[in-house]
Amino acid sequence: METKIWYVDNPVNKDKVYPQIVDAAKNLQLGQVVAFPTETVYGLGANALSDEAVQRIFQAKGRPSDNPLIVHIANEEQLNDLVEDIPLNAKKLMDAFWPGPLTLILKSKKHVSKFVTAGLSTVGVRMPDHPVALALIESCNLPIAAPSANTSGKPSPTSAKHVYEDLNGRIVGIVDGGNTGVGLESTVIDCSQDVFTILRPGSITPEMIREVITTVEVDPSTMKENEAPKSPGMKYKHYAPDAQMHLVNGDIEFIHKLIHNSQNQGKKIGVLTTEENKTQYKADVVLACGKRSELSTVAASLYDCIRQFNDENVDIIYCETFPYEGIGIAIMNRLWKACGHSIIEQGK
Repeated sequence: METKIWYVDNPVNKDKVYPQIVDAAKNLQLGQVVAFPTETVYGLGANALSDEAVQRIFQAKGRPSDNPLIVHIANEEQLNDLVEDIPLNAKKLMDAFWPGPLTLILKSKKHVSKFVTAGLSTVGVRMPDHPVALALIESCNLPIAAPSANTSGKPSPTSAKHVYEDLNGRIVGIVDGGNTGVGLESTVIDCSQDVFTILRPGSITPEMIREVITTVEVDPSTMKENEAPKSPGMKYKHYAPDAQMHLVNGDIEFIHKLIHNSQNQGKKIGVLTTEENKTQYKADVVLACGKRSELSTVAASLYDCIRQFNDENVDIIYCETFPYEGIGIAIMNRLWKACGHSIIEQGK
């Protein structure tokens, strides 16, 4: 099966009917899987109310079905069909950040597929801030379950090209709305308990959330294999390049020593750095994922850089660390998982 690509202008004109979006929406109504852009990464969408349709997502990704999926909506009417109640603080977060890269975990009405919730009594919901995504959801008039549109464990896709590389022949089509903006998956907050908890960091930072609601915790734990995660990205290895990747908490001279030692062993070495330090390294492949002085640019380019290392066939990647604050928390979260929790500490 050749995967079809529907090209759509972004932003879309709300007063215009797009045959490409209508065609993609019809495929979703028929239970097919369609990839589409959001402001974070490309999603792999299917009708969230259909067991059969949602199972096709897992088949396409090669992903275990014990990891919950996020449901994407276009309006509050769809939300009310999905959840039991909306706590006051959750409503405050919606008013502040929706549409946007924020997923709220709420008590489910159990209308969605059991494969969306992974058997839990809660469901994660968000309203994406992307005109193409919203137009597609409105056109099919369905809540759309959508994890990232990549092969399970690989870097999330920030362009239709990335999706095609991973999933050509596995899904019916891709809505190409250009490159995404944020580059990292949404912030996920568990709103089903008395104290709200951030389960996955994203571009909506703890500092931003605390400006809206006074109390929110950040879950520091790593999921164990026998536990049921409430949020995507908490259980299995994610975002990984083909090469062995290490976070390095050390200065440039220390990283140079690592590069030199590995090259002496005949390895092809990559370094993931920023624009400020790019000229400082003498590795085989040096990629800058944005500016350290503007971490949002690092987030936007991170997954694309990791995929570029795959194209360069490097053996080992050494990656600089970033400040654990603001969106830096989300960047470090993704790098920590991409490295398989491997960090090299200078002086140890």
